[in-house]
Amino acid sequence: MSDAVRLAADNGFQGLELRAHPEEPVHPGLTLAERVDVVEEFKAAGVEILAVAGYAQIAAPGEDDQVLADVRALLELARDLGAPFVRVFPGGGESAAAESDATAARRLAALAPVAADLGVRLLLETHDSHSTGEDAARVLAAVGHASTGAVWDVMHTWRSGEDPGASHRLLAPFLGYVQVKDIASAEDTTPLPPGEGVLPLREVIGLLTHAGEADDPIGAVGTAGTTTAGARADTARGWLCWEYEKRWYPEVPELPALLPAVREHLEGLLAKA
Repeated sequence: MSDAVRLAADNGFQGLELRAHPEEPVHPGLTLAERVDVVEEFKAAGVEILAVAGYAQIAAPGEDDQVLADVRALLELARDLGAPFVRVFPGGGESAAAESDATAARRLAALAPVAADLGVRLLLETHDSHSTGEDAARVLAAVGHASTGAVWDVMHTWRSGEDPGASHRLLAPFLGYVQVKDIASAEDTTPLPPGEGVLPLREVIGLLTHAGEADDPIGAVGTAGTTTAGARADTARGWLCWEYEKRWYPEVPELPALLPAVREHLEGLLAKA
């Protein structure tokens, strides 16, 4: 984790989205003393913790108890670290849409007051069974609580065939922050440096800027450790978080070589928007 914090600070990124998996340096199993150490390390570097990116599946079939317990642990970790957000996945699998919607809404509604009490916002990512803005917005509208919201993962909404304008319109009332990357094609999701792939990053940033959600380019790096490191270009109302996914794509370049160009590209898009 120290390397990720140092890289963020040295390259002008102002935050990290932390992948909270047990194999990573930061996860719900940390003791209170270890959590304090994490906070102090980030504070000393002048880097914020954007989110605790958990792996709980809020729409997964089965009993609620374990899912609720897992998310509560993530929310408590975020509270202790001073992170404003916790990310969860849908994970509805092969369940019918109505069933997985109902499961996700029921669990999010149960967790929303917990999140509110802890001062954390619980965000559903556009992913897997709920890959579009329409999918996520349908669930979040049913919950109707300010302590729940969405992470807009641009790759998943785009690959699902949803126009960025539609995604933004649907997610805007719920939006926590936006994850971006670049890929070669809808079929080949190997990450590329921003600007070298096909994702409509210019259009997305234009939509955010015109909505007042991307006014001041700042920066962040996504999850720490060996997986997604999101470089954020922060905004007046939200974060733009660039994901670095070397864990799943070992052939991609090492992070230190990419960060300067990532920040330059995102800032350029913000300036043009």
